This record gives sequence, structure tokens and C-alpha cells, in this order.
Amino acid sequence: MIETKQIERPKLILIADDIEINQDALEVILEEDYHLLFAENGKEALEMMYSHKDDLSMLLLDLNMPLMNGYEVLEHIRQDEQLQHIPVIVLTADKNAELRALQLGAADFITKPFDIPEIILTRVDRILELSEGKKLISAAETERLTGLYTRNFFFEYAWRLYRYHSEMHMDAIVINIEQFHSINAVNGRGFGDSVLKLIGDEIRTFLAGTQGIASRVEADRFDVYCLQQNDYRALLDRFQEAVNRYMPNVSIHLRMGVMPWREEIDPVVMFDRAQAACNMVRGDYQNPLMIYNEELHSQELMTQRLLNDLNSAITEHQLKVYYQPKYDIQCVPPRLFSAEALIRWRHPELGMIAPGQFIPLFENKGLIGKVDSYVWEEAARQVKEWKEKYGFLLPVSVNLSRADVFDPTLVDRVVRLIRENDLDFRDIKLEVTESAYTDQAKDVLDVVLRLREHGFEIEMDDFGSGYSSLNMLSDMPIDVLKMDMKFIRNIESSDTDMRLVRLILDIAKYLRVKAVAEGVETPGQLSLLKEAGCDIVQGFFFSRPVPPEEFEKLIQQEIALERSTE
Repeated sequence: MIETKQIERPKLILIADDIEINQDALEVILEEDYHLLFAENGKEALEMMYSHKDDLSMLLLDLNMPLMNGYEVLEHIRQDEQLQHIPVIVLTADKNAELRALQLGAADFITKPFDIPEIILTRVDRILELSEGKKLISAAETERLTGLYTRNFFFEYAWRLYRYHSEMHMDAIVINIEQFHSINAVNGRGFGDSVLKLIGDEIRTFLAGTQGIASRVEADRFDVYCLQQNDYRALLDRFQEAVNRYMPNVSIHLRMGVMPWREEIDPVVMFDRAQAACNMVRGDYQNPLMIYNEELHSQELMTQRLLNDLNSAITEHQLKVYYQPKYDIQCVPPRLFSAEALIRWRHPELGMIAPGQFIPLFENKGLIGKVDSYVWEEAARQVKEWKEKYGFLLPVSVNLSRADVFDPTLVDRVVRLIRENDLDFRDIKLEVTESAYTDQAKDVLDVVLRLREHGFEIEMDDFGSGYSSLNMLSDMPIDVLKMDMKFIRNIESSDTDMRLVRLILDIAKYLRVKAVAEGVETPGQLSLLKEAGCDIVQGFFFSRPVPPEEFEKLIQQEIALERSTE
């Protein structure tokens, strides 16, 4: 195949001059390198510019023309976005006109008479080259879909505003679209693009006439750097109402995080904090606005501290595994049946840190697997120690997070753990939260089946929390249903809650699996559960989660009870 080289078309230049001899002189100089158009007055020049706005490369403009002079043409071009990209070289014999023409946007001058053709041609070439470079910069400067600044240019301009205009008190605002990926999936990417463009247009309208700037920083994240606002909720409502107005048949929700102006904080840090505030209201459709404050700042510092200290917490055994006993209540008296391993963090400087502070954080950051692995190893070691010390077999339940279930090495790791500690597979029970079964359910079921084939018992944790369907239950390879504690809390005062508990117990009997109730705190709750046929309970009625040395007292009591009944 013969390659053909694409020939670039000559650029198009419009010459606006009412004197024919000037037109002829410029034509002789430029016609070899450029296509030329001619206009005899300012009005005609503007009409031709609109007709050729997409392919016109330059305007050579005389200042003194009939109907509309060159100054009026420059003024018109400056106010019209369709024409602003076309560079203008002014043709004049009046040097005093240069300043005014420059103020109106002229790029350069060619003086009359046109006595040195080489200079004229060089000026035209140079301005066109500069114009092409400016267009390339402009293309990189703004994002195609919304017309807002791209991330790098946005933060460069924000820094300049902060550095050189300190008298301007600028807020950092971050706007996100809730569940934008779902909007794209359901309605198509074209629809999603139209939503983004609408928000971008509304932001540009809001900033029009101000020195504020904005960017679409990520897929559905918009950053706005604007003068301090008095009512942030009104601003969010403005954007939300624009979306509702133009997309009335689709449910689209915006959320906003704000970092108000602080003299000593630069734009990058401000937007980090605004994004943190925006993340705090993810999924909160009632309160979609968060303003960053000192409390949030303290939380952010604590979050970073916990993330930084996780590895040392594991290597230095700051993480402590506590054990909460489970009792078989169908025996008289109730007998110690098993235990659940629960994590605590005894930080050397911060003291005891509640699981609610660090477990959701590590789940969100994809680090929960490290914590889970630590718990598994400690629990297996502890079960082995108790077995050797007391000759007492006490199974312990450990948690498998969704991240663990999707780890391709999971089965091999837990099997190796059992064998290294010389345990039976039923000595460590695996708790999988009910919600995990809804994420790629088939893959989860495959993993659970492999675990059961080795001999592990699987407990479905938090059953009844609202995720699984009854149709799935017959396919779920489980050995224990563990009721969500919210069902237990009010069974003494609520017939509805007690009926739900009986329903779950009936499901367990139908599936021929044991049922566990957690969160049992009173004799009344215990009595109702026993009467309803619940097998196993755990909760403060029997014991809080305790460290291993305290749990041993419960083992000793159980051993003494066994001996007394022999």
C-alpha cells in the first residue's frame, strides 16, 4: 500500500479594509500562504466572521471604516464567545490608536503604509502560531464535557488567587452526585453526561461575573472556589433544583461539603477538607450538606492516626482479642457452648479504642483483612492453649468480612491455620454476615461450600437485617442462623418483635440448623427465647466480652459443673 501524506489546508484570513489599494497590497503579500476573504466595512466583516467562525484563523482589521469602525468591531468580538478565539491584527497609521486597540483585545499591529512585506508576513505567521498554541493550552485547560477547568489548571489558578489576592476570602466547595454509577448503569452514559453538563452549566452561571473558578475534578465531583457564601444550603438547593427541573423523571441527589475560608489554609488543604465533609454525608438524603469544622478536623486527625498505627498495633499486639461466651439454654442449668472472638484496641497513647471507631474505618479503606487475620491467628492459638491446659474443647467463632470472602487465598489460609495449631475444623466457626451473600452471591456460595467441604461450620451473622430473601435460604450452605440483636432488644414489650423472633426460629428449624440470639441482657428475654425454642444465646446476661484470662474462669466453672454432675 502506498502511504499518502495528508496535505494541510492553508489557513483562512479575513481582511477588513475599505480602501481597495490596501486590500490589493495585503493580497500580494499573503495570497501564496493563506486563503483570503475581504470585507469593506465593519458590519460586513462581522457578518463574514459569523459565517466562517469555525474555520477563520485571523482578522486583519482597519480601524477607520464606514458603517462600523474597527473599534466597534473589537468591542463586539470581545463580548461574543463565538468570536473571541479569532486573533485580530489591527491595520493603522495612527500610533496613538495602539493602546485603545490593545485594551479592546487586539493581538498586534501592522502600520500603514505596507512598505516591508517580510515584516507583515512574519507578524501574521507569529500571531497565528501563538494563537494555535493558546488553543492547545485552552483545550487542556478546560474539561470537554462541562467547560470547567481541568484539575491541574484549577488548582494552579486557585493557588494564584490565594497567593496574590489574599483580600479575597474564598470558600472551598465540593459537590458530588449520589450513586452516580447507578445513574449511568440504569439510564446510560449519555444521560449521565447530560447530568454532568447541566451541573457544570449551573455552576458557570453561578460564577458568572465573579472571580470564582470551578472544576470537574473526577467523574462526578465538582470543586468550586468562590467568594464566601452566607447560605450554603441555599446554594446546594439551587443546584439540586436545577437538576430536578431539567430531569424531573429521574431521582438524582446531590451532596455538598464546604470548607469555609481560613486565612492560613491553602486551597489544596481546603479542598481535601471539603471532600472529607462531603464524604461524611454520603447516602444521607435528609441532610446532604456538611460544613467542615473543628470537630470534623479532630475526627480526621484521629482517622489518620488510626490508619498510621494499624501495622504497629498488629506487630506490638496492641490489638486484643476478647471472648464472649455462648450458652446452650435448653440445658438446665445453661451450659457453656462456645465463644465469639471480638477485637479490642488498647492503644499505648490513646487508651482503649472502641471497635466502632476503627472497624468501619478499616472496612472502608480495605484494611479489615489485616485485622481479621490477626483475630483468626489469636483465636486459633487460644483454642489450642485451652485445649491443652484444661482438656476442654471450646469452639470459637471468628468473623469473615466481605473482603475476606472474596480473597482467593482465604480457604488455603484458614485450612493452614487449623493444621498448624493441631485443631479440628469444627473448633473454629466462621461467621459470615448476611449482607455478604448479596454481593456476587454465586461466588460467595462457592467459597462457603469449599469451606464446609473441609469441615468448617458456617454461621450466618445478623440474620434478619434485611438483605437476604427467603428464596435464597434453601441454597445457603449454613449451619447456624444468628439473629440480629435488634430483634431481641424489645421482645419483652413488643409482640411484633417476639413474633419475628419466633418466625426466625421456625426458619432455623425448617432448615435444620441451630439458632443463636445475641444481645440477651435480662432474665425476661432469656425466658422468652428458651420458651420459643432458641438453642444458643450470648449477651450481657451471661457475660460481657472479656480477655482470655477472665474467660478462663468461665471454663473452670464449666469444668467444675461437669464434675459435680458426674
